[in-house]
Amino acid sequence: MNRLELKFKTLRKARKKAFIAFITAGYPDLATTEKLIKEFDRIGVDVVELGVPFTDPMADGPVIQEASREALKKRVSLAGILSLVKKVRGTSEIPLCLMTYYNPVFCFGEARFIKQAASCGVDGIIIPDLPPDEGAAFMRLAAEAGVDTICFIAPTSTPARMKLAAKKAKGFIYYVSLTGVTGPRQALPANLAANIRKIKSITAKPVCVGFGVSTPEQVRTICRVADGVIVGSAIVREIKEQRGNSDLVKKVGALVTFLKGKGKAHVSKN
Repeated sequence: MNRLELKFKTLRKARKKAFIAFITAGYPDLATTEKLIKEFDRIGVDVVELGVPFTDPMADGPVIQEASREALKKRVSLAGILSLVKKVRGTSEIPLCLMTYYNPVFCFGEARFIKQAASCGVDGIIIPDLPPDEGAAFMRLAAEAGVDTICFIAPTSTPARMKLAAKKAKGFIYYVSLTGVTGPRQALPANLAANIRKIKSITAKPVCVGFGVSTPEQVRTICRVADGVIVGSAIVREIKEQRGNSDLVKKVGALVTFLKGKGKAHVSKN
């Protein structure tokens, strides 16, 4: 049982829900990413999802696309991110997942990537463009190394696809709340709760919801029916707004605390 699985087991026993924070690794730089991970650990974030910058992030909206572009300009690489994870592991046991597209993994080499990810302390891998029926070899390598492969289920998934993803997923199931890319939304889809109940009727694995989550109210609504919530664009947008501010890490931490429902109101500049 790795750190990710242990976290969900502990949360379930305590009847609590997971708060998963997404940030783009290397934005605005790797040193700040390291500080943010440590701050998230300090304030009680349950899992950190590190986005691997990529030139064609098809599942991501404008906020994360821009962050990826900026990180790539600074030559942030998959190897560099793995080194960062290894460094973080010297002081923190917070579960860490990498969200990457398949192309960087393919170029790195599947076996080499899994071996290094496991040795550096990565707990889970999320690959939006590698469906479970096409990623059998990758998922087998990951399982043997003790790294969880998180699978997606979307509002458009058929019952058969839902069952396949639920069967193959390890760590947790990532439910995409809407048909579209990442980015803050004014409201959650009306069918969200019903769709989550459908998934939970076919599996006991944790179900976490991402895409479009940007307010404490949305976080609370999701956590009533799911096992956890994933917030990304709202956090990355705050990182952009605080660039150049010596209190960037503190300000971003304050936003996350607010989203978790434990802080004072946060007023965005946008």
